[in-house]
Parts: sequence; structure tokens; C-alpha cells
Amino acid sequence: MMMRMMMLISGGSIVSAEAVWDHVTMADRELAFKAGDVIKVLDASNKDWWWGQIDDEEGWFPASFVRVEPHPPHPQTKQVFYINPIAAPRFQNTASKLWVNQEDGVEAAEGSNEVQNGHLDPSNDCLCLGRPLQNRDQMRANVINEIMSTERHYIKHLKDICEGYLKQCRKRRDMFSDDQLKVIFGNIEDIYRFQMGFVRDLEKQYNTEEPHLSEIGPCFLEHQDGFWIYSEYCNNHLDACMELSKLMKDGRYQHFFEACRLLQQMIDIAIDGFLLTPVQKICKYPLQLAELLKYTAQDHSDYRYVAAALAVMRNVTQQINERKRRLENIDKIAQWQASVLDWEGDDILDRSSELIYTGEMSWIYQPYGRSQQRVFFLFDHQMVLCKKDLIRRDILYYKGRIDMDRYEVIDTVDGRDDDFNVSVKNSFKLHNKDTEEIHLFLAKKLEEKLRWLRAFHEERKMVQEDEKIGFEISEYQKRQAAMTVRKVTKQKGVSQNRSMPPAYPPPQDPMSQGQYMVHDGMAQSQVFEFNEPKRSQSPFWQNFSRLTPFKK
Repeated sequence: MMMRMMMLISGGSIVSAEAVWDHVTMADRELAFKAGDVIKVLDASNKDWWWGQIDDEEGWFPASFVRVEPHPPHPQTKQVFYINPIAAPRFQNTASKLWVNQEDGVEAAEGSNEVQNGHLDPSNDCLCLGRPLQNRDQMRANVINEIMSTERHYIKHLKDICEGYLKQCRKRRDMFSDDQLKVIFGNIEDIYRFQMGFVRDLEKQYNTEEPHLSEIGPCFLEHQDGFWIYSEYCNNHLDACMELSKLMKDGRYQHFFEACRLLQQMIDIAIDGFLLTPVQKICKYPLQLAELLKYTAQDHSDYRYVAAALAVMRNVTQQINERKRRLENIDKIAQWQASVLDWEGDDILDRSSELIYTGEMSWIYQPYGRSQQRVFFLFDHQMVLCKKDLIRRDILYYKGRIDMDRYEVIDTVDGRDDDFNVSVKNSFKLHNKDTEEIHLFLAKKLEEKLRWLRAFHEERKMVQEDEKIGFEISEYQKRQAAMTVRKVTKQKGVSQNRSMPPAYPPPQDPMSQGQYMVHDGMAQSQVFEFNEPKRSQSPFWQNFSRLTPFKK
């Protein structure tokens, strides 16, 4: 297949490929694209990685992520040939759709790779020429078959991790503590149990005789709550990579993990490559469902269920991505707390993981009390009050906090306030539901007040969503954040008593720890990454350096 494609390219024929999956990469020489993009193939001499071009950008990309699209046929074209398209990437024997002008010198192969019930003969991965483009039912059968195949491979992959690595590690108490195993493997056993039940239901809905009639959409909807367990695993993945990196510096651990792999008869991939696949898998579900929906007729009994399942899985991956982003910011929160002087009480990270909004307002705590100017930082679960230094306005002093779980927000109208006996404008209140305690806040402008009200609504929504999926910061992650603060502060030569916030390094992407070839039926040569959510960064972090005391 590669030879024939290279003959076409070298002969001047234009070979274009349509991206079936998103390819997100941070490597300079790799070509990033999204599903649906058209790529001009310039070099296909390697079966796994091709060289292509989009507009003015050129780079390598995985061949299994695309299918070759037809070049507009020349008027003299006598016949069109194709390679049967496989809906999802495969690690081996990946076939792609290819349209070939017969005048380019490629002849039809008699009886090549006949399609039987949506399956191709996997023994031949050459350029197979045969019938015209398949109908929608056949395309849908291909997608269904590929989904079932990847799920079966994935189950075996999870079993190998649990029995080949985790089970053996538990036997070596002299090498691994319980905390270490929790960090390295996360909740991989929970994922394995969930996937076993999910695949059992998929098999019940799978029509082996006529795969295109299978109704798998309801399976995703019935198990939609179970997919949230991937959030914990993805959030923990960076910590797992860091812990493994430390252990691998010791030759004993290198030999141990290699022995585990050989004993389980697993393919030749490092353990961090195996542990990456659940992250890849949850990213792939929306792509598979989008491809399935594309080839499902609207009058098909499974259509509305597949459409609903696609929306559900996109929401799951989006929320997992959002929580990953929040965990990347916990170091910033820890360093901000270190910059606030006279801090009292628990650390911010004991209860919170996200700065939602910040601003300066006037505040009255009790009736007939005087108005005080304070800087407020609204996190999930709590709001911190700070006072600026009278001379150095970039220095903050801790002045208290409000437990948002115990308060409700009350909008007020302009005029005389009966509770505080003062005239108010652009104000709102926080009312303690247990003690009837009331705080009055006055913003400078109406727009600022409305922004605060939206922030309080967002805070409550975030708390409810976190409770639903069980999102929390682990003790290990808190310790890592504290260590980062101490390390950077020590490098800056600043005493802990001064608590000056260091310049914060850019966060590491947990998906950029390396590239792995993972044989789980997904043909994923490059690390999947979550797309950055479309959410603007808090202006507080953008102006973080302004809060640095004694800044040159």
C-alpha cells in the first residue's frame, strides 16, 4: 500500500487525506489537525507516520488518524477504486479510503479483500481495489465492528495492568507503600470493573449477523454516570508519571516492572505507556460516537440514542478537562496564599481548588459599623478577605474569610437599607442561614455588582458539580503544591516569614510526559490531550506579579 501511494505521489498525483480523529500535539515537527481537516499527503514511505501539509504548515502525523480522500477525478478518468475505510484507527492492518485515477497506472485487483458483514480480510494490508463506495449501512457496520473490537482490546489491556503490574506490586511491600500504589495506579481497578459491565451490555446489543442494526446508544446512556470515574484517574495521571519517574532512577524498579511485563506476556511498552491508555480511551469515545452518528440514518432506531450519547460523552470529557485545568492551578493558589501576610487558619487548598473572581469593594460587617475597603477573593466554598498595605499597595494582609456553604446571596435595591440603616447603591448581602449574620457589600459600579452576583452563582454550581462526581484534591497533590512553594521560595532566597510569592512557572501538561505506542486496539501513537476549555483566564492570575511585595 505504501509503495503504491508513493508511486502516485512521486508521479505527480495529489493524494489528500481527511482527518478522522483530532490530532493534538505539542511537538514542533508534528502536524496538528482536527477531525474533518483535509491534509495533502507528501510522503507515505512509513506505514505509521506520514508527512503532510495543511495550508503552509507541514509535519508528521499518524497514518491511522486519516483516511485518504478522493482527488477530483480527471474528465478522462475511466474508473475509480478505493480502499475500504475503517471508522476508527487500528494499530495494525489499518485500511484507508483511497480514490485512484486508473490512468495513473494502478490496476484493479481481482477479488481483493471482499467485505463480509462489515469486516475486511485482515491478512492483507495492501492497497485493495474493489467495489464502489459502500452504502451507509455498510459504513455503520464498520464503525460498530471497530467500537466492539477496541472495547475488547481495552478490557484485556486493563486486565494486564491490574494483574500484571498492580497485583505483583502489592506482593512487594519492601518496594511499594500503599500510598505509592495509589498514586501510580489511581483507581484503575474501579475503571476495570466498570468497563467489564459496560462491555457486557455492549455485547448484548451487538448484532453479529447484521452489525449495522446494533443499538449501542442506550448502553452509553445507561452507564453515563459511571464514566465520571475517569476524572479521578486523569487528574492523578501527572502525579503517577512523576512518581514513576523517581522510581525508575533505581535499577531495581526498572528490572521489576520489566519482569512483570514479561510474566504477563504483555507487549514491549514501558509501564507509563500502559497507564496512559485510560486517558486516551475517555478522549476517544466522543470521536467514535461522532463517526457512528455520521453513518446512522435519522430513521434508524438508534439515531436519537447515539446523538444523546455523543452529547453526554462530550460533556464528560469537557468536565474532566476542566478539572484537570483546575488541578494545574493549585500551585498558583498555594503560592498566592504564601504571599498574603499574617495568614490564619486552614490552607485554601484544604477546601478549595479554584479562584472564581476577585475584586475590591466596600464592606460593612454589622449594623451601624463603619464601611471598610477590602480586597475579596472568591474561591469554591469560601471567600477570603484581605487588606492592602497603606504604603505598599501591592502587599496584602489576611483579614478573615466567609464560609460560602453557610451563606446565601441576597440582591438589594438602591436606597435606604433597613438592616444597616445606611443609603446603599450597587449593593448585595451575604446572609448566614444558621446565625442570621449579615454582611453588606457595595461595588463601585453596577456592572461590577452584576459580575459578583454571577460569580456567586458560578461558585454554587461548581460546588454542586464537584459533589456529584466526587472531585477533590488529594493529600498527595496538596503536599506537592506545598513543596513547590517551599522550593521556589528557597530559590528566590526569601524567608518564609516574609511569604513573598515567587514567579510562578508555567504549568506542566500531564499529557506531555512522553510519547507512547500503546497497543490497545486504538492505534494511538501519539498522546491524546484534552482540548483547552473555552474559558478565559482569571485576570487575577494575569496580574499576579502586581501582588509581589518588594518588586524591583
